[in-house]
Amino acid sequence: MKKRLLFYKIKKHINHKNALVITGMRQVGKTTLMKALFDDISSSAKLWFDFDNPLDQKIFENEEYKNIYHILAKQANLKNKKERLYIFIDEIQNFPEITKIIKFLIDHYGIKFIVTGSSAFYLKNLFPESLSGRKFLYHLEPFSFNEFLYFKNKISLQEAKIKNIEDVIKEVHGFVDFKKREIDYNEYLKFGGFPEVVLTKDEETKKDILKNIFSSFFKKDLMLLSDFNDIREIRDLILLLVPRVGSMIDVSRLAEELKTNRPRVYSYLEFLQGVFFIKLLSKFSKSIDRSVAGGRKVYFADTGILNMIGDVNEAQLLENAVVNQFSRYGDLSFYNKRNISEIDIILDKKIGFEIKSTGTRKDQNKIEKIIQSIKIEKAFVVSKNFEKDLKNIIYPHFL
Repeated sequence: MKKRLLFYKIKKHINHKNALVITGMRQVGKTTLMKALFDDISSSAKLWFDFDNPLDQKIFENEEYKNIYHILAKQANLKNKKERLYIFIDEIQNFPEITKIIKFLIDHYGIKFIVTGSSAFYLKNLFPESLSGRKFLYHLEPFSFNEFLYFKNKISLQEAKIKNIEDVIKEVHGFVDFKKREIDYNEYLKFGGFPEVVLTKDEETKKDILKNIFSSFFKKDLMLLSDFNDIREIRDLILLLVPRVGSMIDVSRLAEELKTNRPRVYSYLEFLQGVFFIKLLSKFSKSIDRSVAGGRKVYFADTGILNMIGDVNEAQLLENAVVNQFSRYGDLSFYNKRNISEIDIILDKKIGFEIKSTGTRKDQNKIEKIIQSIKIEKAFVVSKNFEKDLKNIIYPHFL
């Protein structure tokens, strides 16, 4: 069975003392990834717990942590105290007390923990400073486009692995290579990168799966994990964000349309970003304080979900997808000066990218002029359509 690209990154740390924590949206493949890690470990001293099941939590409710270790060791049939015990726990956010137990069992018995959690919003509180230096945190996103192609048997594992952005920039792709990926990229734009959606052939079934993912998000992340009194209000906010994709959000206007206050809208936005449902890009600034203080642009974590919720135009859909693709290469911001001069993406405050359906020489000249004024090193046009005569062009089909 094919494995997510993140598997190979996590596997390198499987014998390190730190706990391995995998986060991400629901149904993005965290459990499947963790099962692949479970099966990859040759030792028989390993146990699996699912904290969606209250019975699996019972062992860890023992107030004496030493007893927890002895119960686990007995269940794993651990004969040699020097043998390492591997504990896999799915959905740890359902039992917040687990972090203290993890710390104790790592420090006193060297147990290796591999765990998943569906929400960064809660995991930030789940993992206090007491676990500082005792965890590696990984975020599993929907399929990148390269993963999409890999799981559809269009490219090899080596081709799918994430490259350095400099290597991507250096690549030159001709019209034939472009046409080979064009149809697949259009499908990726329409239905996104959730694994079950990608691996389903029937389009109507794809849509049904996306509806189920959104429903699960509401029933679990919103209704069970949040303390918001009116779930309909955050639903309506999501609907208001759809036509604003790629635009700076005006919190005061959103509050007015929702008939609520600005602090509540801010809390909703923080929550939606914390559970990986949306991405908020800050304005570019050499100063950290100024970038935080500026307005932010909104994007959805998956274009399939975005298309299922509401209607966006082709330019918005493309920009949303490209932002998600570039987010795997580093920190993103955007440049906007009085809505006259702008750059869609600035990667790690070093490289600018302007996203266009069809890139032109005029687009290239414009972005090069802007980067000189803000002292950015390089600039490229990201074009969905092929343009043979344009230099410094990148096609999202190869990101």
